[in-house]
Amino acid sequence: MRKSWWKILCVVLLIYTFVAGLLIKVPKLPALEQTSRNLFFHVGMWAVMMTLFTVSVVNAIRYLRTFDLKYDIYARQYSTMGIFFGILGYITGTIWMSYTWADPNNPLFDSFSAVAREPKLIGTAIALLIYFAYMILRDSINDMDKRARISAVYNIFAYAMIFPTIWIIPRLLPSLHPGQQGNPALDFKDVSPEMRMVEYPAFIGWTLLGVWITTLKIRLSILKERKLSQ
Repeated sequence: MRKSWWKILCVVLLIYTFVAGLLIKVPKLPALEQTSRNLFFHVGMWAVMMTLFTVSVVNAIRYLRTFDLKYDIYARQYSTMGIFFGILGYITGTIWMSYTWADPNNPLFDSFSAVAREPKLIGTAIALLIYFAYMILRDSINDMDKRARISAVYNIFAYAMIFPTIWIIPRLLPSLHPGQQGNPALDFKDVSPEMRMVEYPAFIGWTLLGVWITTLKIRLSILKERKLSQ
C-alpha cells in the first residue's frame, strides 16, 4: 500500500479533474466561452509530454555514464509515452481549435490554412517528428550496445531541440494561442482562481498517469529482454 500511494493519488486527482473540470464556473471569454475547460486536458497533455521527455533524457545521460542497459530501456519507454501524450495534446487541441480558431464565415480549407501556419503547432510537430526519428533510429540498429549508445546521444539532441521549436521560436512570432505579444502560452489573466484549483491537480494527475503507464511498459520490456537473453 505504501508503494502504491502515488497511484491512488493519480486516480483521485483525475476523478477530481473530470468532475470539477465540468462543474466549476469558467470566465466567459470571447471565442473561448465554455471551451476553456479543455485547459485541464489539452495543456495537461503537453505537461505530461515535457515531463516524460525530461525523464527520458535523464535516463539517456545515466546510460552514457554507466552503460547499464536498463537505463536505455527507461529512456526508450519514457520517450515513447511522451510521443503518445504529445499526440493526445494535438487531438485535444484540434477539438479546441474547431470551436475557437476555425472561422465559420470562411471555407473550411481557408480556416485550416490559417491554423496550419500557427507557429506553436508547427514547432510541436517538428519536435514530435524528431522523436519519431529517434524510434526509427533505434529499430534500425541490431547491435544492442551500439543501439543504446547512439540512441542516448540522439535523445539528448532531440530534447535540446524541444526548446527552440516549442518554447523559443513560437514566442517570437504572432500566435493564435491565448496570450499577448505572440506568447503561445495561456494568459494567466484569463484563468480564474477556480480554474487554478483544477489546473494544477490536473497536471499532476495526468503526469502521474503517464509515469504509471510507462512503468508498466518498462516491466514488460525488461521481461522480454530476460527471455531473449535466456
